[in-house]
Parts: sequence; C-alpha cells; structure tokens
Amino acid sequence: MHVAVIGGGIGGLCAAIGLQRHGAEVEVFERSAVLAPVGAGLSLFGNGLAALDAIGLGPRFRDLTDPHGAVTTGGQRRPDGTWLARLGPGLLPDLRVIHRADLHELLVSALEPGTLHLGSTCAAVPGGGRELDMADAGGTRRQRYDLVVAADGIRSSTRAGWPGDPGLRYSGYSAWRGVTRGPVDLGGDAGDAGETWGRGLRFGMAPLVDGRVYWFAVATMPADAVVDDEFAEVRRLFGRWHDPIPRLLDGTDPAAVVRHPIHDLAKPLPTFRRGRTLLLGDAAHAMTPDLGQGGGQAMEDAATLAALLAPVARNQDPDLDAALGRYDALRRKRTQPMARVARAVGRVAQLGFGPAVVLRDTAMRITPASAMAGRIRAVQQWTPPTP
Repeated sequence: MHVAVIGGGIGGLCAAIGLQRHGAEVEVFERSAVLAPVGAGLSLFGNGLAALDAIGLGPRFRDLTDPHGAVTTGGQRRPDGTWLARLGPGLLPDLRVIHRADLHELLVSALEPGTLHLGSTCAAVPGGGRELDMADAGGTRRQRYDLVVAADGIRSSTRAGWPGDPGLRYSGYSAWRGVTRGPVDLGGDAGDAGETWGRGLRFGMAPLVDGRVYWFAVATMPADAVVDDEFAEVRRLFGRWHDPIPRLLDGTDPAAVVRHPIHDLAKPLPTFRRGRTLLLGDAAHAMTPDLGQGGGQAMEDAATLAALLAPVARNQDPDLDAALGRYDALRRKRTQPMARVARAVGRVAQLGFGPAVVLRDTAMRITPASAMAGRIRAVQQWTPPTP
C-alpha cells in the first residue's frame, strides 16, 4: 500500500510512522523548506501517550520527558494568587509537557529514511481521488497513491474543497506563547503546572524536562488587533499578577514571544473522508486549545488510522474502503463533541463581566478536586481500536 501524507506536523508524522510499522510505503510532503514547529510547548495527556504507545514511540517519548516532564500537581488561581482549585499528587492524570521542536525531532527520527520531502507543495486532486498534484525543485507532476492523508493543518487547502466545509471562526481571544531562556523554580506553592484566570485574561505555565518553563497568556481581543510591542503588552496585562508570573516574563526572550488568534472550525464536518482522501488532525477537527487536546487528538487520529489499515498494509484484508469508513465514523464521534466542550471551556475561562466571573470562581472553589480530576480523566479515556 502506497500512502501520501500532506503535511509534516504532529498528526502527519505520527500517521506516517504508524503506517510504516505495518509495512505501508509512505511519503510525507511538507511545503516548508525547513521544519519550524509553530508554538512553544505542548501538553500531552494520557490518551496522547496511549496513541504514541500504539505507534511504537511511547518509551522514547517518556525518556524525553522523564523525570521532570511528568506533571503531578497543578490547579487554577486568581490573579492575586488565591487558589480556586488544586489538583495534588494522584489526582492529575498522566500529563507531560514537551517543547514542540523536541517532539518534532523525535518524530522525524522515527521515519524511514527518505520519507519526508521538504519544500514540496502539493494538493489533493478534487473529488476524493488518489492523486496529488505536486511542485518542488524538480518541477510539477501528478502522482497516484492508494490513499491520500491530508494533515495540512487548520487552514487545510484540502478541506477548503470539501463538501460542507464550514470554514473557521474566531474564538474571541488570542494567545501569546513563550519559553523561558533557562530553568525557573516555580516555587513550592505553585505546583508543577496551572492556570490563572482573571477577567477576560488567562495565564498558564508548565515545566519542561530541562527546567525551563513553557507559558501562555490569553486575552480577549479582536482577531485583527494590532499590537506594536507584543511582549510589552504581555507585561502590561500580566506583569503584576502573582508569583512566579513576573519571574517567568523576566526570564523570557521578548523576541521569542509570538501571538496567535485562536480559531476553530465553525461547525463539525459531515465527513472526514472523500473516496481515498482522508482528513487528519486540525484539518479535520481544529479545536480551541482549552482542553489541551489538539495534539493528542491528532495522535489519536494517526494511531486509529494505522491500526485500522494494518491488515490492508499487510495484505491480510483487501477492503481498504471499509477501513476508511470506520476511521471516519470513529474519529468524528470522538473529536467533534470534544471540540464543542473545548470551545465552551474557553468561553467560561474568558468571562469578563464581573458578576459572571464571581459566579465562575465560586463554582470552582466549591467543586471537589476529585470531581475535577474525574472530568479530566473522562476526556482522556481512549484506547486504539482493533482492526
């Protein structure tokens, strides 16, 4: 079985690795000449680890994130440092944090030599066929595959020609992301990771394995807001919040801080499949990051596809179309409700009206930590399908 993957992001690389384990011939086409992962850190929960285990990378990922990459405590606070909710040891599921560049390096190293083609612009031929139009330094050509997997991100050109493509919608907020230059002690009271919720503002932090800290800052603003100095704006909004937030900003290179407007799909897609073309990752179900599941769901997509196509790749079952239909049904059922929940969490987190914020914070304070941990675990309950 010969498979083309459009996009060299997390989902596309994981799909290629999983399919190659089962004997498929895979080519990954990435339009960028150099892999430069967007973003700073990535939080990965238990379901993401299960997906990595399924494609054979779980042990190597754990080696990268042990011992300090495993987050065991966390919670949510107010800007003055008052705790709203705390999750102590044993209550927080298996959460690990990794720099996106380190994860990409791991994934690329797991590919068979010659799999990844950088600087290749390609597009699935409309209609859900098996062909790609490709352009690179060698010219333009059309090539045929048994399967085309479009993992070309939130602004997928493949999905743009899909029946029922709803387009994107702006969440109402944007996020800055950064990583400290060097290790920062979060302090005994801070825990391993957590978020602070204000009025239309949020700040989150999590340690990387080398002691540096990944952080993000979220603010309600127009999608086209113009900020002359991004880092100065972060300092203005969050510089007087509780420790260790000012120290994290002090320890960050201003030039390395980036801001992105947060979008998701305006509505669920009616299908992730057209003939022999599939959508995977953000191309299929772009969601806001409010559950920390964007990367994990792309990994689940990849592990699911690899498991379902294993008999086809090994010539044990010729019914490729049945396997693709099952992928479509399983992944829409799993990801689309999660995208709705993520957006709802984001709306609550970004509340800016005073009385509504008071009610939100009160509800968080009186909710038992075990109940909050149970909700998080429910999101992460996933095992790969059997073919």
